[in-house]
Amino acid sequence: MKVLEKKHVPVLVVDFGSQTTQLILRRVRELGVYCEVVSHKDIFKCIKECSPKAIILSGGPASAFKKNAPKVNKKVYELNIPILGICYGMQLICEQHNGEVRETNIREFGKANIRVLKNDPIFNKVLKIGQKSQVWMSHGDQVNKIPNGFNVIANTESIKVAAISNKKKNIYGLQFHPEVVQSIKGTNLIKNFLIQVSKIKPLWKIEDFLEKQVSIIKNLVGEDEVICGLSGGVDSSVVAALINKAIGKKLTCIFVNNGLLRKDEEKEVLRDFKRYTNAKIVYINAKKYFLDKLKGEEDPEKKRKIIGKAFIKVFEREAKKIKNAKYLAQGTLYPDVIESKSIEGSKSKIIKSHHNVGGLPKKLNLKLIEPLRELFKDEVRSLGASLLLPKNIINRHPFPGPGLAIRIPGIITEKKINILKNADAIFIEELKRNKLYEKIWQAFCVLLPIKSVGVMGDSRSYELTISIRAITSKDGMTAEIFCFNESFLKKISGRIVGEVKGVNRVLYDITSKPPATIEWE
Repeated sequence: MKVLEKKHVPVLVVDFGSQTTQLILRRVRELGVYCEVVSHKDIFKCIKECSPKAIILSGGPASAFKKNAPKVNKKVYELNIPILGICYGMQLICEQHNGEVRETNIREFGKANIRVLKNDPIFNKVLKIGQKSQVWMSHGDQVNKIPNGFNVIANTESIKVAAISNKKKNIYGLQFHPEVVQSIKGTNLIKNFLIQVSKIKPLWKIEDFLEKQVSIIKNLVGEDEVICGLSGGVDSSVVAALINKAIGKKLTCIFVNNGLLRKDEEKEVLRDFKRYTNAKIVYINAKKYFLDKLKGEEDPEKKRKIIGKAFIKVFEREAKKIKNAKYLAQGTLYPDVIESKSIEGSKSKIIKSHHNVGGLPKKLNLKLIEPLRELFKDEVRSLGASLLLPKNIINRHPFPGPGLAIRIPGIITEKKINILKNADAIFIEELKRNKLYEKIWQAFCVLLPIKSVGVMGDSRSYELTISIRAITSKDGMTAEIFCFNESFLKKISGRIVGEVKGVNRVLYDITSKPPATIEWE
């Protein structure tokens, strides 16, 4: 059951399979305008239910001129709702208005400079005629001929049509991606489309969301009880605090210690929640059970599945003991929902095996409450602040569901876990001591399956290697390394090698995302 009643949604984003669709939503919400993503197949139904004031057509990998390309019903363009097409979205607009889109030999990938050709509401107070601005391009097709009634309002050195408009119909198109940070004026252009063109007032506030959700949850649950899986991460913590605010002691949190948590994390979580909520908390020490299940396994995907199945089994057993429970609360976020669906509205071909979406154990016979499924991570943190949760919970770095298991490539042993826990604790301690923790999106240690020779004291050593990783990111979709100064890195290396038995070498992972991922497995 989805705990969010039908309501007016000012902006609908039609997803055509772009890797940056989430970023479009983020930019819109950052501007104080609520929006949701929809399938092109459901657009008419969603328009009827939500009465949007604007529609944004995302980018995508398809070619708009091909027969099987995803499209919107042409009647959408006749509803007098302002429309902005981005990349594929612009090409689709042109194709569906009898323009011409074709594959080009001159492809644009990466940074480019647009040049404004005409004054237009979307450029108002942002760019003037003749002015250039850096944007991010990613396309292999281009518009060769614009439809009647449309004007070319910007170009680049490579392509003649970089932006179009039809002011009479309030339809706009951008060949570039204004949602990515590399498009310097991109957010301003989106703002102009929302505020200037669509006349939307920026009224989206997390406090309004909190008030409404508390009311919805309270009315939904009534005299029944709710179970929540508490991990200590910001998502599950905020869910638990929100449910607790709505129904008080009728919430029971189940905390499963799988032995793969950060050092002393279980103590910190239990302490904080007893201090800031009056929810009932059930603590389950299942370390031996999980480690026995993982014994001898080194394949990362199999490790994820083992951990997921083991968690469900332990959680089911404990949940059945709570006789009056009718609901299960999960910390599913909007990116989880989006990533779990294709543009056809079905499950994607590749989903993380520990993903929250669809993870409800069928045997429990519980109804699902996902009060955060319309929010992004930073919105969840803001909600946590509104719930008066402490900073050490709100600002806690993301932690993967499989825990330290995917930060130990290869076979998992208790000895390896303890080595990694101790090294990671030193790293995080120094980050906090130097006031760097909150400047970093995610920081952690990885225990590599590599031994190397060293000299420690008067003896030769042959011990393991720790890699430290620290990245900055706005949304987790892309990431850059955090640039520590040399003295800090030396301090970390010295402490880990000196204090963690079994380690004689420390490396710093300086790979961005892409090409790497944030985690190692």
